[in-house]
Amino acid sequence: MRRFTLAFISMNTRKIKGIRPFSAFIDSCWKESYSFPRFIKDMIAGITVGIIAIPLAMALAIGSGVAPQYGLYTAAIAGIVIAITGGSRYSVSGPTAAFVVILYPVSQQFGLSGLLIATLMSGIILVVMGLARLGRLIEYIPLSVTLGFTSGIAITIATMQVQNFFGLTLEHVPENYINKVIALFHTLPSLQVSDTLIGLTTLLVLIFWPKLRLKLPGHLPALIAGTGVMGIMHLLGHDVATIGSSFSYTLPDGTQGQGIPPILPQFILPWNLSDTHAFDVSWNTVSALLPAAFSMAMLGAIESLLCAVILDGMTGKKHHSNSELLGQGMGNIVAPFFGGITATAAIARSAANVRAGATSPIAAVIHSLLVLLTLLVLAPMLSYLPLAAMSAILLIVAWNMSEAHKVIDLIRRAPKDDIVVMLLCLSLTVLFDMVIAITIGIVLASLLFMRKIANMTRISTSPFTNCDKGVLIVRINGPLFFAAAERIFAELKEKSADYNTIIMQWDAVPVLDAGGLHAFQGFIRDTGKEKHVVVCDILFQPLKTLARAKISPVEGKLSFYATLPKALDELGVDCHSD
Repeated sequence: MRRFTLAFISMNTRKIKGIRPFSAFIDSCWKESYSFPRFIKDMIAGITVGIIAIPLAMALAIGSGVAPQYGLYTAAIAGIVIAITGGSRYSVSGPTAAFVVILYPVSQQFGLSGLLIATLMSGIILVVMGLARLGRLIEYIPLSVTLGFTSGIAITIATMQVQNFFGLTLEHVPENYINKVIALFHTLPSLQVSDTLIGLTTLLVLIFWPKLRLKLPGHLPALIAGTGVMGIMHLLGHDVATIGSSFSYTLPDGTQGQGIPPILPQFILPWNLSDTHAFDVSWNTVSALLPAAFSMAMLGAIESLLCAVILDGMTGKKHHSNSELLGQGMGNIVAPFFGGITATAAIARSAANVRAGATSPIAAVIHSLLVLLTLLVLAPMLSYLPLAAMSAILLIVAWNMSEAHKVIDLIRRAPKDDIVVMLLCLSLTVLFDMVIAITIGIVLASLLFMRKIANMTRISTSPFTNCDKGVLIVRINGPLFFAAAERIFAELKEKSADYNTIIMQWDAVPVLDAGGLHAFQGFIRDTGKEKHVVVCDILFQPLKTLARAKISPVEGKLSFYATLPKALDELGVDCHSD
């Protein structure tokens, strides 16, 4: 019966070529005979990651401009759905720092309902990407672009935490980054010593905790230390901004309260969710949200696939990229109906999951169940957490996300083109947005790469020398594509001015594209009737291109031969190599 069931599941998961829904869950929990010892390992890993995820989920929700419980809803609902339906067995999904710079403007302009609708749209886009088998997308994004926009996001996130970390009074936060920095500088006189001490205490614990080499993650001790300082500040008569003093809620029965509601996520229609912003579902609002939804989908795809690749390197297992995109899409479609904001695989939490001994997606499911349990049991206690401590956590997240050591290493060792691309992506991410940065970064990186490849295409002298007078033998090295072909054939035209027979070896020409074909035809046309052009040693792709273009031999004008010796023999040319 088990074999029949497994065969039935496998048959259904292969209906769409190249996509295996639930692949990670099936491979690790069904095909590998899930056992009780493995469950114990997954439970320990899930609890460990859950301890990390709870404060992060709240802090990231606050950073995104919504109440902290929506971050917990995201970690709980999206975390379970993505773990079961995705293609990476070790990934832990939830809110991540990379999304903060996209979500915050959406929440400020369209409110929570608009943010949930955008999340739903991004989920649909991710599902389409998975069905279109775009799972290998990450391979086409250069490291310089990835480092540039992630470092830019880290800088933006860190800047956004300055207000709560120092307790600054800032009534309006400008959208422009430069104006934002200027506004924060002008509000420095409103700095609160109590908030600053709480933030510094939390930050220092987070920095020095790993040096103790304890298995317990540092997030919980850091929050306890920060809350302890807050208690001392209260005794000294200082008021401190907390989750409870900054956020309120209204339950379905009309009950109102401060902080985080002690209930499980409720099914809602995102467009009917009441908050401070009135949301009108119309074509105009959906169109206005589409760019943000596309950004969320692209960033979610990049981050989840990058996370899966990193986990593959840590574990020796292989993920299913298209299934992972499908799972991420499903999670972002389901989560908004329970108040969840945008989610993706979190690299730091997923790596902690592996280090804690996880063996399957069950660990990620347990992490989400712990978040749900926290909502029911510890919600009143979470309301006492100070915002300055939350900001300190995000500062550490931003620092880790920046991967400063990789940026420095790239600047020291990489070619100048990569350095330019990285710095440009970083600047554009900070000053404008991530989509502009990635688009321009990829275009610029592609152009610089094509220039580099084009410069590698050259004409070299054939080893066959001392030929009959009027015969030129050359060897072309490199692809004959649009960026190189015109230059190569112009150079060959000048070199062959005094020769009647021009023999070209193409054994080192791997590619001939439409631009190269056009340049080749132009060279044949410009050489005149009195010159004979011979091409030999043609590789498969250029030969296929010539055949498709119906380029045929012309008596006394254009000839093709399999090898150079055969061409010399057929033409009766006397040559020998040195």
